[in-house]
Amino acid sequence: MDRRSFLKTSAIGGGAAAATSLAAPAVAQGGTTLTMVTTWPRGLAGVWDSVERFVNNVADMSGGTLTIDAKGAGELVGALESFDAVTSGQADIYHGADYYWVGQHPAWAYFTAVPFGMTAPEMMVWYYAQDGMDLHHELGEVFGIKPFIAGQTAAQGGGWFRNPVKSADDFKGLKFRMPGLGGQALAELGASVQNIPGGEIYQALSTGALDATEWIGPWSDEKLGLQEVCKYYYPAGFHEPGAALSVGVNLSVFDGLSSEHQAIIRHAAAETHQHNYALFIANNGPALKRLRDGGTQVEEFSDDIWDAFGAASKKVLDGFMDDEIFARTRESMEASMANTAGWVSVSDATYVRQRSRVNG
Repeated sequence: MDRRSFLKTSAIGGGAAAATSLAAPAVAQGGTTLTMVTTWPRGLAGVWDSVERFVNNVADMSGGTLTIDAKGAGELVGALESFDAVTSGQADIYHGADYYWVGQHPAWAYFTAVPFGMTAPEMMVWYYAQDGMDLHHELGEVFGIKPFIAGQTAAQGGGWFRNPVKSADDFKGLKFRMPGLGGQALAELGASVQNIPGGEIYQALSTGALDATEWIGPWSDEKLGLQEVCKYYYPAGFHEPGAALSVGVNLSVFDGLSSEHQAIIRHAAAETHQHNYALFIANNGPALKRLRDGGTQVEEFSDDIWDAFGAASKKVLDGFMDDEIFARTRESMEASMANTAGWVSVSDATYVRQRSRVNG
């Protein structure tokens, strides 16, 4: 049995089967309420904003006939238990980063971010104008989930370190928090990689359980207080050049909704994705200035470190090419990036370079 067949069988025998016995979402006074679990603690800057935006969008678009009861991480289930909660029917919908589910299938990473993958605008092109959304739905169907991207953090920072990183050897033995396939690439460089929820990062750094970490970007990282425990910050990272967040609805629940409510979820997610991207971009610049002014040392990885990142990332991605869904998703995304770059590299990139030159 190949991996895809195994996954389908497992999903049908486990999460998807459980979904068929799921009690109908709460219905009161002509309205429907879905229970949402999230990978984020309530109030976490940027990512919880995307939860609230989506929840409010759904209520506004439906005139209150469809509402979502959002639970922060740990309120109903743990942050990294959200996927299983939805596939088993314990909850109706999750909000999180789909690369947290690479243990279920590595292709989930493509709907958040992969090393040396898409920027946020490139992700939008692939997802909305090409076949990214179709591939997302195909993967979700294997697990009894209807997913949509519903948030966008923009490019994420390379990480926070207690000491500057001078070479790729400095990652050997480093206890580093990084989820997804980027974390697997760092493991290839010898790092001791950990995947812990965002709400636990500060404590882990404070106690020495972590030596270094990435989180999101200056705004969210500042709110988390990472500058209090690490002095050196690398704004550019290889692992998440444009990280999307997602909602995933239990497929039986989604299929049981009216076509109007299904469309509302789809459009509410798309608007949340766009708005969340703008929110991060608007806040990251001022936050980076505050961090610099407060004494954070802002650094850049050397070219040889970037080369090491590239070699390790290719090895990780190539290692999953025997999986048919992963291979098709990778090929689709890389073809889209090449097509988009063919125009952007001679238009936007040239314009920005000349604007900087002309304006000094």
